[in-house]
Amino acid sequence: MVTLREVVVPAPREAWVDLLGRSTGATATQTPDWLECICASGPWTDASRWYRFDDGREVLLPLARRRHLPPALSVEASWPFDWSAGGPVTDGPVTTAHTRAVFQDLLEHPALQRTVRLGALAEPAWRCVPATFHRTTQATHVLDLSGGFDHVWGTRFQSSVRRAVRKAEQSGLQVEVDRTGRLVGVFNELYRASVARWAQAQHEPQPLARWRMQRANPPDKFRTVAERLRDRCAVWVARQDERPVAALIVLRQGTQAKYWRGAMDRELASPTRANDLLHRLAIEDACLASCTHYAMGESRPGSGLARFKAGFGAEVHSTESYRTERVPLTRLDHAARVTVKRVLRFEDA
Repeated sequence: MVTLREVVVPAPREAWVDLLGRSTGATATQTPDWLECICASGPWTDASRWYRFDDGREVLLPLARRRHLPPALSVEASWPFDWSAGGPVTDGPVTTAHTRAVFQDLLEHPALQRTVRLGALAEPAWRCVPATFHRTTQATHVLDLSGGFDHVWGTRFQSSVRRAVRKAEQSGLQVEVDRTGRLVGVFNELYRASVARWAQAQHEPQPLARWRMQRANPPDKFRTVAERLRDRCAVWVARQDERPVAALIVLRQGTQAKYWRGAMDRELASPTRANDLLHRLAIEDACLASCTHYAMGESRPGSGLARFKAGFGAEVHSTESYRTERVPLTRLDHAARVTVKRVLRFEDA
């Protein structure tokens, strides 16, 4: 029988860093540096929880809490919307006894709303949660890098992707990668142009799209991440005749690489297949750094984005989010969003 011996809130940074050093599957979005990026970019503060059990196992649950709210109205998330999944970090395998103790602790310290988002490689034991938690599931693509890049290229990339990469290599693109934050401004320009294109495709008014972008991705967000993660944040940019065509942001932590954001000038990127080339180079870079996985993020099943990721050999993993709330905020928010989408004739891209 496993017994929970200690809970510390917020989690000591030294314990967090030490635990990351002993974890093989932690990603950049499960680090204290990522929490610092969240707090620097919005109204959030540290609410992470560190658990120690009598069998020696340690669990750290990254959490951010909205500032300036009384305890009765506290909102916590791992992580807030548009900051990817946080999820628990452990120093070894956990059992349902460990995970139930963590979820029970959360229930004993209720918030108005609390969300825990698991990563794609989370252990099955984390799916054993009390019925009071509401579960939602997303599809996330992850590429297995075992065997090295030559093996990934030859056996996991689809032939259509290999042809696209060769076409890109012959199209005169110039590719640059930076790990100092110097290319963040280039990415920002492409990203904001992409938002306008997505809004048009979704029948969304441009002012609403700009407001949503500003709320989820304020101007300094990407620069903050690049500055705080330093060489663990790579910005890849493809240019044609010195004009930016496409860009990626790839994060790295230990053996885990994560494609976090992408943007492009569709008129130039599509015929040159710049995105295929950037991902091919980022994947090779991850292999050279001895990474075991290249996570490509969530996408709607059956969408063009999902097919694009599958072309690189990325496999679908079900990722879960668990939420408790004393007031049905999620249901009310969903109803409001559905109503607005109907009025706007919004179509998910």
